Amino acid sequence: MRGLNFFDKFVFILNSIAAVLLAVSYLLPHVPPAKFSFVSILSLTVPFLILLNFFFLIYWIIRLKKQFLLSLLMLLLGYNYALSLYQFGGDNETNSTDGLKIMTYNVRLFNVFNWLPDANIKEHISTFISKENPDILCMQEYRPNSSLSLKGYSKYEELSRGKIRTGQAIYSRFPIVNSGSIEFPNTANNAIYADIVKGKDTVRVYNIHLQSLRIDTANQPITEETSENLLRRVAVAFRQQQSQMELFLKHKSSSKHKLIICGDFNNTAYSYVYRNIREGLNDAFVEAGIGFGRTFKFDLFPMRIDFILTDPKFEVENFKSYQEEFSDHYPISTNIRL
Repeated sequence: MRGLNFFDKFVFILNSIAAVLLAVSYLLPHVPPAKFSFVSILSLTVPFLILLNFFFLIYWIIRLKKQFLLSLLMLLLGYNYALSLYQFGGDNETNSTDGLKIMTYNVRLFNVFNWLPDANIKEHISTFISKENPDILCMQEYRPNSSLSLKGYSKYEELSRGKIRTGQAIYSRFPIVNSGSIEFPNTANNAIYADIVKGKDTVRVYNIHLQSLRIDTANQPITEETSENLLRRVAVAFRQQQSQMELFLKHKSSSKHKLIICGDFNNTAYSYVYRNIREGLNDAFVEAGIGFGRTFKFDLFPMRIDFILTDPKFEVENFKSYQEEFSDHYPISTNIRL
Protein backbone atom coordinates (compact mmCIF):
# COMPACT_ATOMS: atom_id res chain seq x y z
CA MET A 1 0.00 0.00 0.00
CA ARG A 2 2.97 2.27 -0.50
CA GLY A 3 2.03 5.53 -2.14
CA LEU A 4 -1.36 5.68 -0.45
CA ASN A 5 -2.32 8.32 2.07
CA PHE A 6 -3.87 7.36 5.40
CA PHE A 7 -7.47 7.61 4.15
CA ASP A 8 -6.78 5.53 1.04
CA LYS A 9 -5.08 2.88 3.17
CA PHE A 10 -8.22 2.68 5.31
CA VAL A 11 -10.41 2.44 2.20
CA PHE A 12 -8.24 -0.35 0.82
CA ILE A 13 -8.56 -2.33 4.04
CA LEU A 14 -12.36 -2.11 3.73
CA ASN A 15 -12.04 -2.98 0.05
CA SER A 16 -10.00 -6.08 0.92
CA ILE A 17 -12.59 -7.26 3.43
CA ALA A 18 -15.40 -6.79 0.90
CA ALA A 19 -13.39 -8.62 -1.78
CA VAL A 20 -12.66 -11.59 0.50
CA LEU A 21 -16.30 -11.87 1.56
CA LEU A 22 -17.42 -11.76 -2.07
CA ALA A 23 -14.92 -14.48 -2.97
CA VAL A 24 -16.22 -16.67 -0.12
CA SER A 25 -19.81 -16.07 -1.23
CA TYR A 26 -19.06 -17.63 -4.63
CA LEU A 27 -18.78 -20.98 -2.84
CA LEU A 28 -22.08 -20.69 -0.96
CA PRO A 29 -24.38 -22.23 -3.62
CA HIS A 30 -22.42 -25.44 -3.04
CA VAL A 31 -22.64 -25.32 0.77
CA PRO A 32 -25.63 -27.20 2.33
CA PRO A 33 -27.27 -24.96 4.97
CA ALA A 34 -28.00 -28.05 7.09
CA LYS A 35 -24.25 -28.32 7.75
CA PHE A 36 -23.13 -24.69 7.60
CA SER A 37 -26.28 -22.62 8.13
CA PHE A 38 -24.56 -19.57 9.63
CA VAL A 39 -22.07 -19.37 6.75
CA SER A 40 -24.91 -19.74 4.24
CA ILE A 41 -26.52 -16.58 5.60
CA LEU A 42 -23.82 -14.67 3.73
CA SER A 43 -25.69 -15.49 0.49
CA LEU A 44 -28.29 -12.87 1.40
CA THR A 45 -25.61 -10.16 1.29
CA VAL A 46 -24.17 -11.03 -2.14
CA PRO A 47 -26.06 -8.23 -3.99
CA PHE A 48 -24.66 -5.75 -1.48
CA LEU A 49 -21.13 -7.19 -1.80
CA ILE A 50 -21.24 -7.00 -5.60
CA LEU A 51 -22.37 -3.37 -5.50
CA LEU A 52 -19.81 -2.53 -2.83
CA ASN A 53 -16.95 -3.98 -4.85
CA PHE A 54 -18.20 -2.13 -7.92
CA PHE A 55 -18.11 1.17 -5.99
CA PHE A 56 -14.57 0.40 -4.77
CA LEU A 57 -13.58 -0.31 -8.38
CA ILE A 58 -14.90 3.06 -9.52
CA TYR A 59 -13.25 4.81 -6.57
CA TRP A 60 -9.77 3.49 -7.42
CA ILE A 61 -10.20 4.18 -11.13
CA ILE A 62 -11.08 7.80 -10.35
CA ARG A 63 -8.05 7.95 -8.04
CA LEU A 64 -5.89 6.40 -10.80
CA LYS A 65 -4.63 3.73 -8.38
CA LYS A 66 -3.73 0.16 -9.26
CA GLN A 67 -5.80 -1.05 -6.27
CA PHE A 68 -8.77 -1.16 -8.66
CA LEU A 69 -7.43 -4.53 -9.78
CA LEU A 70 -8.59 -6.25 -6.57
CA SER A 71 -12.31 -5.58 -7.01
CA LEU A 72 -12.04 -5.96 -10.78
CA LEU A 73 -10.61 -9.45 -10.32
CA MET A 74 -13.35 -10.42 -7.83
CA LEU A 75 -16.10 -9.15 -10.13
CA LEU A 76 -14.64 -10.95 -13.14
CA LEU A 77 -14.38 -14.18 -11.16
CA GLY A 78 -18.07 -13.86 -10.35
CA TYR A 79 -19.20 -12.64 -13.76
CA ASN A 80 -22.23 -14.94 -13.74
CA TYR A 81 -23.14 -13.70 -10.26
CA ALA A 82 -23.15 -10.13 -11.50
CA LEU A 83 -25.49 -11.13 -14.33
CA SER A 84 -27.87 -12.60 -11.75
CA LEU A 85 -27.95 -9.19 -10.09
CA TYR A 86 -28.21 -6.88 -13.09
CA GLN A 87 -29.12 -7.42 -16.74
CA PHE A 88 -28.28 -4.97 -19.52
CA GLY A 89 -29.75 -6.13 -22.81
CA GLY A 90 -33.07 -7.83 -22.05
CA ASP A 91 -36.53 -7.34 -23.43
CA ASN A 92 -39.74 -6.50 -21.56
CA GLU A 93 -42.06 -6.30 -24.57
CA THR A 94 -44.25 -9.12 -25.84
CA ASN A 95 -42.78 -10.70 -28.99
CA SER A 96 -45.31 -13.35 -30.10
CA THR A 97 -48.92 -14.37 -29.74
CA ASP A 98 -48.49 -18.14 -29.90
CA GLY A 99 -46.59 -18.64 -26.66
CA LEU A 100 -47.45 -18.45 -22.97
CA LYS A 101 -47.37 -15.49 -20.62
CA ILE A 102 -46.38 -16.62 -17.12
CA MET A 103 -46.73 -14.47 -14.01
CA THR A 104 -45.82 -15.14 -10.38
CA TYR A 105 -46.84 -12.93 -7.47
CA ASN A 106 -46.68 -13.22 -3.69
CA VAL A 107 -49.88 -11.33 -2.83
CA ARG A 108 -49.37 -11.32 0.96
CA LEU A 109 -52.92 -12.44 1.80
CA PHE A 110 -54.34 -9.52 -0.18
CA ASN A 111 -53.45 -7.24 2.75
CA VAL A 112 -55.96 -8.90 5.08
CA PHE A 113 -54.09 -7.58 8.15
CA ASN A 114 -53.83 -4.04 6.77
CA TRP A 115 -50.05 -3.95 6.49
CA LEU A 116 -50.63 -1.32 3.82
CA PRO A 117 -52.93 1.65 4.55
CA ASP A 118 -54.89 1.21 1.30
CA ALA A 119 -58.20 -0.57 1.94
CA ASN A 120 -58.62 -1.48 -1.74
CA ILE A 121 -55.55 -3.67 -2.23
CA LYS A 122 -57.66 -6.68 -3.29
CA GLU A 123 -59.32 -4.66 -6.03
CA HIS A 124 -55.99 -3.16 -7.14
CA ILE A 125 -54.43 -6.61 -7.50
CA SER A 126 -57.45 -7.93 -9.37
CA THR A 127 -57.37 -4.98 -11.79
CA PHE A 128 -53.61 -5.31 -12.29
CA ILE A 129 -53.78 -9.04 -13.08
CA SER A 130 -56.73 -8.58 -15.42
CA LYS A 131 -54.87 -5.84 -17.29
CA GLU A 132 -51.70 -7.93 -17.66
CA ASN A 133 -53.79 -10.97 -18.64
CA PRO A 134 -51.30 -13.80 -18.01
CA ASP A 135 -52.02 -17.24 -19.44
CA ILE A 136 -50.69 -18.87 -16.27
CA LEU A 137 -50.64 -17.14 -12.89
CA CYS A 138 -48.98 -18.47 -9.73
CA MET A 139 -49.77 -16.81 -6.42
CA GLN A 140 -48.10 -17.37 -3.06
CA GLU A 141 -49.55 -16.36 0.32
CA TYR A 142 -52.87 -16.68 -1.47
CA ARG A 143 -56.21 -16.39 0.30
CA PRO A 144 -59.62 -17.02 -1.33
CA ASN A 145 -61.30 -13.70 -1.83
CA SER A 146 -64.53 -12.70 -3.53
CA SER A 147 -62.96 -9.39 -4.60
CA LEU A 148 -60.49 -11.25 -6.81
CA SER A 149 -62.45 -11.27 -10.05
CA LEU A 150 -60.46 -13.27 -12.61
CA LYS A 151 -62.61 -14.58 -15.45
CA GLY A 152 -61.79 -17.31 -17.94
CA TYR A 153 -59.37 -19.24 -15.73
CA SER A 154 -59.21 -22.78 -14.44
CA LYS A 155 -57.85 -22.82 -10.90
CA TYR A 156 -56.08 -25.12 -8.49
CA GLU A 157 -55.50 -23.96 -4.93
CA GLU A 158 -54.18 -25.64 -1.82
CA LEU A 159 -54.88 -24.02 1.54
CA SER A 160 -53.72 -24.59 5.10
CA ARG A 161 -56.24 -25.79 7.65
CA GLY A 162 -55.61 -23.09 10.25
CA LYS A 163 -57.93 -20.32 11.36
CA ILE A 164 -56.66 -18.17 8.51
CA ARG A 165 -56.74 -20.31 5.40
CA THR A 166 -53.75 -19.44 3.23
CA GLY A 167 -51.67 -21.22 0.65
CA GLN A 168 -50.76 -21.27 -3.02
CA ALA A 169 -52.81 -21.08 -6.20
CA ILE A 170 -52.29 -21.71 -9.92
CA TYR A 171 -54.64 -20.06 -12.44
CA SER A 172 -54.60 -21.20 -16.07
CA ARG A 173 -56.41 -20.16 -19.23
CA PHE A 174 -55.85 -23.70 -20.49
CA PRO A 175 -57.25 -26.96 -19.10
CA ILE A 176 -55.70 -28.36 -15.90
CA VAL A 177 -55.71 -32.15 -16.28
CA ASN A 178 -53.80 -33.09 -13.12
CA SER A 179 -52.79 -31.29 -9.93
CA GLY A 180 -51.52 -31.86 -6.42
CA SER A 181 -49.57 -30.59 -3.44
CA ILE A 182 -46.15 -31.34 -1.96
CA GLU A 183 -46.63 -30.90 1.77
CA PHE A 184 -43.74 -29.46 3.80
CA PRO A 185 -43.75 -30.63 7.46
CA ASN A 186 -44.28 -28.26 10.39
CA THR A 187 -45.09 -25.20 8.29
CA ALA A 188 -47.87 -23.55 6.31
CA ASN A 189 -45.53 -23.36 3.29
CA ASN A 190 -45.76 -25.90 0.50
CA ALA A 191 -45.41 -26.45 -3.25
CA ILE A 192 -48.24 -27.23 -5.64
CA TYR A 193 -48.30 -28.32 -9.26
CA ALA A 194 -50.68 -28.42 -12.20
CA ASP A 195 -50.38 -30.21 -15.53
CA ILE A 196 -51.68 -27.81 -18.16
CA VAL A 197 -52.59 -28.70 -21.74
CA LYS A 198 -52.14 -26.27 -24.61
CA GLY A 199 -52.66 -27.79 -28.03
CA LYS A 200 -50.62 -30.98 -28.19
CA ASP A 201 -48.32 -29.97 -25.33
CA THR A 202 -48.67 -30.78 -21.64
CA VAL A 203 -46.66 -28.56 -19.34
CA ARG A 204 -46.15 -29.10 -15.63
CA VAL A 205 -46.24 -25.86 -13.64
CA TYR A 206 -44.89 -25.84 -10.09
CA ASN A 207 -45.67 -23.05 -7.64
CA ILE A 208 -43.23 -23.07 -4.70
CA HIS A 209 -43.22 -21.11 -1.46
CA LEU A 210 -40.15 -21.95 0.63
CA GLN A 211 -39.78 -21.14 4.31
CA SER A 212 -39.96 -17.44 5.08
CA LEU A 213 -37.07 -15.59 6.75
CA ARG A 214 -39.65 -13.24 8.33
CA ILE A 215 -37.69 -10.10 7.51
CA ASP A 216 -40.00 -7.10 7.33
CA THR A 217 -37.99 -3.88 7.20
CA ALA A 218 -41.11 -1.81 6.55
CA ASN A 219 -42.74 -2.58 9.92
CA GLN A 220 -39.79 -3.80 12.01
CA PRO A 221 -36.36 -2.44 11.07
CA ILE A 222 -33.52 -4.95 11.33
CA THR A 223 -31.79 -2.67 13.85
CA GLU A 224 -34.59 -3.36 16.35
CA GLU A 225 -33.67 -7.04 16.56
CA THR A 226 -30.42 -8.29 18.08
CA SER A 227 -27.99 -9.70 15.53
CA GLU A 228 -27.82 -12.96 17.48
CA ASN A 229 -31.58 -13.54 17.30
CA LEU A 230 -31.71 -12.53 13.65
CA LEU A 231 -28.89 -14.87 12.63
CA ARG A 232 -30.34 -17.77 14.61
CA ARG A 233 -33.79 -17.32 13.08
CA VAL A 234 -32.46 -17.05 9.54
CA ALA A 235 -30.20 -20.07 10.03
CA VAL A 236 -33.19 -22.19 11.11
CA ALA A 237 -35.16 -21.02 8.07
CA PHE A 238 -32.26 -21.91 5.76
CA ARG A 239 -32.16 -25.46 7.11
CA GLN A 240 -35.92 -25.76 6.60
CA GLN A 241 -35.56 -24.48 3.04
CA GLN A 242 -33.02 -27.18 2.26
CA SER A 243 -35.35 -29.87 3.58
CA GLN A 244 -38.26 -28.44 1.58
CA MET A 245 -36.09 -28.22 -1.54
CA GLU A 246 -35.17 -31.91 -1.20
CA LEU A 247 -38.84 -32.91 -0.99
CA PHE A 248 -39.59 -30.82 -4.05
CA LEU A 249 -36.71 -32.21 -6.11
CA LYS A 250 -37.76 -35.77 -5.31
CA HIS A 251 -41.25 -35.02 -6.64
CA LYS A 252 -39.95 -33.08 -9.64
CA SER A 253 -37.74 -35.99 -10.73
CA SER A 254 -40.84 -38.10 -11.45
CA SER A 255 -42.32 -35.61 -13.95
CA LYS A 256 -42.19 -36.52 -17.63
CA HIS A 257 -43.46 -33.14 -18.83
CA LYS A 258 -41.67 -29.95 -19.75
CA LEU A 259 -41.37 -27.79 -16.63
CA ILE A 260 -42.13 -24.26 -15.52
CA ILE A 261 -41.21 -23.46 -11.92
CA CYS A 262 -42.52 -20.28 -10.30
CA GLY A 263 -42.37 -19.14 -6.75
CA ASP A 264 -41.10 -17.26 -3.78
CA PHE A 265 -37.90 -19.03 -2.71
CA ASN A 266 -37.28 -16.62 0.19
CA ASN A 267 -33.64 -16.77 -0.85
CA THR A 268 -31.42 -15.25 -3.49
CA ALA A 269 -29.93 -16.49 -6.75
CA TYR A 270 -26.68 -17.07 -4.83
CA SER A 271 -28.11 -19.71 -2.52
CA TYR A 272 -27.88 -23.48 -2.26
CA VAL A 273 -31.63 -23.95 -2.76
CA TYR A 274 -31.74 -21.79 -5.88
CA ARG A 275 -28.79 -23.58 -7.49
CA ASN A 276 -30.34 -27.00 -6.95
CA ILE A 277 -33.88 -26.06 -8.00
CA ARG A 278 -32.63 -24.25 -11.10
CA GLU A 279 -30.29 -27.06 -12.23
CA GLY A 280 -31.00 -27.85 -15.89
CA LEU A 281 -33.46 -24.95 -16.24
CA ASN A 282 -33.31 -21.36 -17.47
CA ASP A 283 -33.88 -18.36 -15.22
CA ALA A 284 -36.21 -16.07 -17.19
CA PHE A 285 -34.62 -12.95 -15.69
CA VAL A 286 -31.10 -14.04 -16.67
CA GLU A 287 -32.32 -14.91 -20.17
CA ALA A 288 -34.26 -11.72 -20.93
CA GLY A 289 -34.36 -9.38 -17.93
CA ILE A 290 -33.45 -5.71 -17.69
CA GLY A 291 -32.03 -3.94 -14.63
CA PHE A 292 -31.97 -5.39 -11.13
CA GLY A 293 -35.15 -7.44 -11.38
CA ARG A 294 -36.00 -6.62 -7.76
CA THR A 295 -38.91 -8.69 -6.44
CA PHE A 296 -38.93 -7.92 -2.71
CA LYS A 297 -39.38 -4.60 -0.93
CA PHE A 298 -36.06 -4.31 0.90
CA ASP A 299 -34.59 -0.86 1.42
CA LEU A 300 -30.91 -1.73 1.85
CA PHE A 301 -30.21 -3.24 -1.59
CA PRO A 302 -32.16 -4.89 -4.46
CA MET A 303 -33.45 -8.35 -3.48
CA ARG A 304 -34.53 -10.91 -6.10
CA ILE A 305 -36.12 -13.85 -4.30
CA ASP A 306 -39.05 -14.62 -6.65
CA PHE A 307 -38.27 -16.62 -9.77
CA ILE A 308 -39.61 -18.06 -12.99
CA LEU A 309 -37.55 -21.02 -14.19
CA THR A 310 -38.28 -22.68 -17.52
CA ASP A 311 -37.39 -25.84 -19.37
CA PRO A 312 -34.54 -25.25 -21.88
CA LYS A 313 -36.89 -26.49 -24.61
CA PHE A 314 -38.77 -23.20 -24.21
CA GLU A 315 -37.54 -19.96 -25.72
CA VAL A 316 -37.70 -17.10 -23.20
CA GLU A 317 -38.82 -14.11 -25.24
CA ASN A 318 -38.96 -11.43 -22.56
CA PHE A 319 -39.07 -10.74 -18.85
CA LYS A 320 -40.77 -7.96 -16.92
CA SER A 321 -40.45 -6.72 -13.34
CA TYR A 322 -43.34 -4.61 -12.10
CA GLN A 323 -43.25 -1.89 -9.46
CA GLU A 324 -46.84 -2.06 -8.21
CA GLU A 325 -46.70 -1.82 -4.41
CA PHE A 326 -49.72 -3.92 -3.45
CA SER A 327 -47.65 -6.37 -1.37
CA ASP A 328 -44.17 -6.65 0.12
CA HIS A 329 -43.28 -8.48 -3.12
CA TYR A 330 -43.32 -7.23 -6.70
CA PRO A 331 -44.88 -9.36 -9.46
CA ILE A 332 -42.79 -10.62 -12.37
CA SER A 333 -43.76 -12.13 -15.73
CA THR A 334 -42.22 -13.72 -18.79
CA ASN A 335 -43.37 -14.77 -22.25
CA ILE A 336 -42.13 -18.12 -23.50
CA ARG A 337 -42.54 -19.80 -26.86
CA LEU A 338 -43.55 -23.45 -26.81
